[in-house]
Amino acid sequence: MGKMSCKTNQCLTNPGQDVRRMGCSGEDAEMGRDQKQEPEIPVTIAMSSELLFNTEQQSPGPGYSFVKSEELFKVLLIHDNSSELSERFIKNHKLEELITPFYVSGEHLVGELQENETHLYLSAQPGFKVQEVLNKGIAAAIMYTPEETTEVAETQLRVVFDGDAVLFSDESERVFATKGLESYLNHENERVNEPMTEGPFKGFLQALGKLQKKFFNKGQQKCPIRTYLLTSRDAAGAGYRALNTLKTWGLEIDEAYFLGGSPKGPLLKMIRPHIFFDDQMRHVDGSLKEGIVACHVLAS
Repeated sequence: MGKMSCKTNQCLTNPGQDVRRMGCSGEDAEMGRDQKQEPEIPVTIAMSSELLFNTEQQSPGPGYSFVKSEELFKVLLIHDNSSELSERFIKNHKLEELITPFYVSGEHLVGELQENETHLYLSAQPGFKVQEVLNKGIAAAIMYTPEETTEVAETQLRVVFDGDAVLFSDESERVFATKGLESYLNHENERVNEPMTEGPFKGFLQALGKLQKKFFNKGQQKCPIRTYLLTSRDAAGAGYRALNTLKTWGLEIDEAYFLGGSPKGPLLKMIRPHIFFDDQMRHVDGSLKEGIVACHVLAS
């Protein structure tokens, strides 16, 4: 497939925030339609049933809008003891073609996820197999529910990723934690053109990117998926290293925001994503306060 080109230009500046946007070129998408397409592999997401369906309130759970949006994914629903209610919910919401009930015991979970080529595993229970799944190279996180959920777009799935310890490894984050800000900035400036090691969610972003290209190859001008990088890195050397890493990997992000340590909640409120991934609970909590469904990525 042809690679969609990305142009970076400053699109918005607020106090303490430097924001850069990366847009996808329709010309490159046109080129991609003339090239041989790779075999189609569905983006597969496995999730706990309670994330799809809240049995107590008889209502959609925090993961409902994420997996339902434009019916983009193959969903493996891991049943608990409320499977009968979940199946009724699936039928009532006409999700039979999208969601596959998935009965598996905890001891066999990781193997079944691997066998089904799962790209993302979402759990409602802290610690339940999440670290084990991550250790096997599958993106995994714990999903948290805000008290009041912000309304999200119906026609475009918006996915926001943190950078360090999510898309990238935690190498730079460890430098900051052990040696302080000045050493961290020197570390990033010296390595601005050196790609970072991949993090646990690189593969999931890659899967979303392939799905985006599929829509452009079909001639759709507006892609139903939009991806964001929302990082505490600044827009100087640390930020450019993040963009250079993605470029080296051959991956693209639609919008990148470099906050320089500012809170992420206000930007999340503006973006109104369906889901947000971060390794720090303070950012997860900030997201929940804004009514945004957030997922905690455990430290490796």
